[in-house]
Amino acid sequence: MQLTSTENALPPIDGGTLVSHATAEMVALTEFYRALNTRDLELLSQVWWTADEASMANPLGGVVRGWDKISLIYERMFHNLRLEVALVEYTIHIVGSIFYAVGREHGYVETSGGRVALNVRTTRIFRLEVSRWRQAHQHESIDDPQLLQTYQRVLGPSLDAQSPTVRSH
Repeated sequence: MQLTSTENALPPIDGGTLVSHATAEMVALTEFYRALNTRDLELLSQVWWTADEASMANPLGGVVRGWDKISLIYERMFHNLRLEVALVEYTIHIVGSIFYAVGREHGYVETSGGRVALNVRTTRIFRLEVSRWRQAHQHESIDDPQLLQTYQRVLGPSLDAQSPTVRSH
């Protein structure tokens, strides 16, 4: 099954009020963006799969594995940035106990140096865990090299994992 924001007029997801026809997948995404936009690390820990297998590939933190390291990326972001982000132009793909959302994040990031427009390509993968969708992976790319350098400069060195690990379940 696929839901498409442009074809089915799905609203941007920014963590605000849900539309009356929101699916469970849209609820999970809304919780994530609410946690992100309100800098709520506790809510993020409820949204993310907190296992060692969780992963994030993010220009702000490199490639990290495990909630312990992922949460450090968010802590650094919340300390150094103020942001407002919405998922737009997205599709939601559901395959059994997995769903993934592919789209763009628009909004802004504000630092002590000013406000910068945000335009990020993103993929988020969720897994169903005891009747709740939990984010298992996030991948983001920033198209604008100058914007990427600004983010990386503000947040300091990345928390890349030392070496890739392959696991199967």
